[in-house]
Amino acid sequence: MPETIPDTARSTFADRELDPAEAAACEQVARTLCTGGDDQVDSPEWVARARDAWEDLPLLLRREIRRFRRRSGPHGTLVIGGLPIDRAALPPTPAVLGSVQRQAAIPAAVLTMVACGLGEPLAYLAEKSGALVQDVVPVPGQETFHGNAGSVRLSFHTENGFHPHPPDYVVFLCLRADHDRRAGMRVAGLRHVLPRLTPEARQALFAPEFLTTPPPSFASEAGASQPNVEPRPVLSGAVEDPDIRMAQLVTTPLTPRAATALAEFGRACEASARTLHLTPGDLVIIDNRVTVHGRTAFNPRYDGADRWLQRTYATTDLRRSRDHRPHDGHVLTR
Repeated sequence: MPETIPDTARSTFADRELDPAEAAACEQVARTLCTGGDDQVDSPEWVARARDAWEDLPLLLRREIRRFRRRSGPHGTLVIGGLPIDRAALPPTPAVLGSVQRQAAIPAAVLTMVACGLGEPLAYLAEKSGALVQDVVPVPGQETFHGNAGSVRLSFHTENGFHPHPPDYVVFLCLRADHDRRAGMRVAGLRHVLPRLTPEARQALFAPEFLTTPPPSFASEAGASQPNVEPRPVLSGAVEDPDIRMAQLVTTPLTPRAATALAEFGRACEASARTLHLTPGDLVIIDNRVTVHGRTAFNPRYDGADRWLQRTYATTDLRRSRDHRPHDGHVLTR
């Protein structure tokens, strides 16, 4: 029988835990974004308010996130515990496909402010209808789905690596842990993976001999078009500190040496990975350029108290995707 850990348990892996005064200050700022009855998370006006509100968050929190933006470290992951989630006001965990957070709430406010601190929020029309804040929850009937609605093991990937404009950061906030505390977010930083690779594998991963297609969760929505996918390398940029784009589920090697290198890369990720068991209030920022992530399997009960994360994306340079965003908004339509 798995050990049951109370929701009040604190993370042992957090890079930083907010003290009660900092948490209270964060909640007060977040509440200023939730005062109107019609506040919509996806509206440009609300995002602008969140961008300004970021400056009112505790200095040490902002400093930590800004430092991570400049240097994301060997793990490419920053975990901060003790963020406000307004636990008393949380509704039952959603259990429908495509669940998103459109109405302003404290967790959505926290995520959006952090995204503004990292750069700018970003979303894709073909994924979760272009919502800036998305629910990551198990859905009945989707247990074996390899995406955010499933509960089976999720393989390593970067977010939207097939797209010409993938996010620079993926930000998660834990609202509820799974019942048995089995679900773990698995992360593997490229700076730990690279030393485990042979020179031959590194060379092959820099060659444009891989095809990465959209994941199953990236379903076409009305008004959205799928970008053209062409062969590209898994690794790019500086040889000593490259960027990565790949997803084990949907990245196909096109040559024998590419297949060998990709398999070696997967083994190196497994050997380097660490597993984060999130508790409510844990915020995880993943540098999507240098870190892959996945998830262990878990058993949902569909009783309204299942695991519930919320997610948003951030980009350091919104303008580079201007031709994909109508009206200079935050949603890429192609």
